[in-house]
Amino acid sequence: MEALISSTIAVTIAEIGDKSQLLSLFLASRFTRRYAIIAGILAATLFNHTVSAWFGVWLLKVIPPGMAPWLISASFLLIALWLLFPDQNEEGSGRFDRFGPFIATTILFFLVEIGDKTQIATIVLAAKYNQTSLVILGTTLGMVIANLPVVLAGGWIMRKIPLNYARWTAFALFLAMGVITIYSAAAG
Repeated sequence: MEALISSTIAVTIAEIGDKSQLLSLFLASRFTRRYAIIAGILAATLFNHTVSAWFGVWLLKVIPPGMAPWLISASFLLIALWLLFPDQNEEGSGRFDRFGPFIATTILFFLVEIGDKTQIATIVLAAKYNQTSLVILGTTLGMVIANLPVVLAGGWIMRKIPLNYARWTAFALFLAMGVITIYSAAAG
């Protein structure tokens, strides 16, 4: 259960102000069928995070056991630092509009998530907890929780969320996860 809760909270907070959230805003301004956008976000995230979580678990099997906690800790700390730098506003391309909101969202969201901090977080969380299904469920739930209000409420909600506060909260969360993992590795 810890894997599910940690994954959901970490990705929800990390996603606030992220480029994929800005993409959600862009898509909501472009298409009127909100539930098709949400379904596209869900489909893209499930696929992306499933591959990422499997990769994290595989990585855990190929690196020396004593080294894994230290690499996971370092990854959490690097993600924490990465969160301090805001993403650029990378708008999606209108070339996918002809496919409709579901396909356009699925394609654009999948592409935007490649190499994104939430994808890296999914890899690290899967390696840490070694509970692939719970991590996939948690990180996907986190993405939906963070993007659903943006799709439904659009620009209004984006003006109300203090992005610096969200960025520093996410930084603190990943920093704490890194420190806890280091402490656990040193104690064990």
